[in-house]
Amino acid sequence: MSRNPPTVRRKAKVSFTDAHPGWSGCGCKRLALTPSDTSSNLRGAQCSIRPLEAAVGNFTRQAAAFLIVCSCLCVSAEVSTPAGVTLLPPVQPENGPQSYPNAKKSNLPVFTINYSRIQIPFEITLWMLLASFAKVGFHVYHKITIWVPESCLLISIGLIVGGIMYSVHEEPPAVLSNSVFFLYILPPMVLESGYFMPTRPFFENIGTVFWFAVVGTLWNSIGIGISLFGICQIEAFGVQDINLQENLLFASIISAVDPVAVLTVFEDVSVNEQLYIVVFGECLFNDAVTVVLYNMFSFVAEMPVVEPVDVFLGMARFLVVGLGGMGFGILFGFVASFTTRFTSKVREIEPLFIFMYSYLAYLVAELFAISSIMAIVCCALTMKYYVEENVSQRSCTTIRHVVKMLSSISETVIFFFLGVVTITTEHEWNWGYLLFTLLFAFIWRSLGVLVLIPIINPFRTIPLNLKDQFGLAYGGLRGAISFALAFTLPESIVRKHLFVTATIAVILFTVFLQGISIRPLIELINVRRTNRKEDLINVEIHRRMMEHTMTGIEDICGQWSHFYWKDKFMKFNNRFLRRILIRDSRPESGIVALYKKLELQNAMEILDSVSGDISSAPAIVSLQYETWIKLPLN
Repeated sequence: MSRNPPTVRRKAKVSFTDAHPGWSGCGCKRLALTPSDTSSNLRGAQCSIRPLEAAVGNFTRQAAAFLIVCSCLCVSAEVSTPAGVTLLPPVQPENGPQSYPNAKKSNLPVFTINYSRIQIPFEITLWMLLASFAKVGFHVYHKITIWVPESCLLISIGLIVGGIMYSVHEEPPAVLSNSVFFLYILPPMVLESGYFMPTRPFFENIGTVFWFAVVGTLWNSIGIGISLFGICQIEAFGVQDINLQENLLFASIISAVDPVAVLTVFEDVSVNEQLYIVVFGECLFNDAVTVVLYNMFSFVAEMPVVEPVDVFLGMARFLVVGLGGMGFGILFGFVASFTTRFTSKVREIEPLFIFMYSYLAYLVAELFAISSIMAIVCCALTMKYYVEENVSQRSCTTIRHVVKMLSSISETVIFFFLGVVTITTEHEWNWGYLLFTLLFAFIWRSLGVLVLIPIINPFRTIPLNLKDQFGLAYGGLRGAISFALAFTLPESIVRKHLFVTATIAVILFTVFLQGISIRPLIELINVRRTNRKEDLINVEIHRRMMEHTMTGIEDICGQWSHFYWKDKFMKFNNRFLRRILIRDSRPESGIVALYKKLELQNAMEILDSVSGDISSAPAIVSLQYETWIKLPLN
């Protein structure tokens, strides 16, 4: 049986370069298969397999080389584009010389308005400017302010502006919040009161001042709160949902006394020094006590059940908050005094230290949740006693003017805003609750004076008579503190709108009725007067002599009054404190200090009478003062 040899097909010549002309220039070897690669003399079964294997191996190597070259080309194409970059189609330019013909061109604006950027500070500035213009207008026609208190006029202007805004359906700017009031508006007002408090009369009557500021405020708050809670139990008034805690909270708000108008009247009619300083000091420290009670009752109002232990904790908290505020204030006052020992070469920043240290005392007290008002008041009293002996006369003038300006702006804005809010704010009217609030506020104020004065009078050198008691009771006006506390009540208080309405009613009643009628009544009953112009050298000499005499008599008799404690403090002050806090620690005689004060006042009066313009007086006086104190004293 014959075997037929295998048939070998002739393969056509294949060239990859012919398939794609671009491959010819890539550096690849030309790959072609021809019949000669498998041996042209291959016949039947005697053909060797080795030449075929060589051809297959050659073909495999050429194919692998071709694949490697293609892979290199692909990788090089990918590397040419940076990683993370996406190729997008061309975008039509917005502007410029290459923009498309149908593109809408926009030019650079010459005039634009961006009110939203400056809305809040712009509106606040306008409100302050409007209130300041109103205040300037009142003093242009100064006869108006003789019989009508300035606070009444500011509230009246606010009522007019509020009526206009209400008619055009415009709401007032929401600038009075809890943080804004307590951190920005209240500190300048309290700083001014503490810095300009008469030091000697205050410490001579400090017992009576704290008696009325602490005990009197507690008396009014608890008495008014319990009385209103009794009214709430009557179904006819429809206020049964107001519990005792909320009534006490509201009572603490309307117990804040702010007799700015009364003090102005007392200064004009020159009432006696004792009555003036008691009203002044009670107003100042009453605000501190009121804010402490407000915070305490706000916390208690959210408690579901009040246990007896909470009452004792509240009393302890009251003492800690008050004493802690005093300690922080005195500490920062000492630090400010010590700092000004080294500012003789940089007089420009002396006023800055006064404002920063007083405000820092206030903020640190707020940080530790203690009485910030007490802190800034004690800081102001301490700084005034020591700092003014370290700083120059120009710095003293700057400090006093800036403190007065900031306090005036704050009070003006508060009273002006009170008038606006009275018209534009939604009120909740309950005539029974409002009328009894007015009645109880007046009754408990009067009863407090009648009950507390007989207790404190035996301990006073000069007792307060019935006429003084009338001035103290009738001068309990409510003002900025009460309004701000009521307006910033938390929304968790269901009857907040009723409390705000009642507070505004009490403020308007006391400011307009009592504030306007206080002058004729004081003149009618002929309250004891004093001549505040008698700052003479002879008066100072006799006062000093009487103080030393009374101190010696008390030491012999074994009695301790303010004369004894003042003498002890002055010895400790001259021995230790002045050496640490004052640059020139030599104690200055009170006679010399009074002489300087009278000379400065006389120079100011001369400048005022000659030129009618005292704008340059502080600079001239301070220059003469600084030159004079450098002269040796014989």
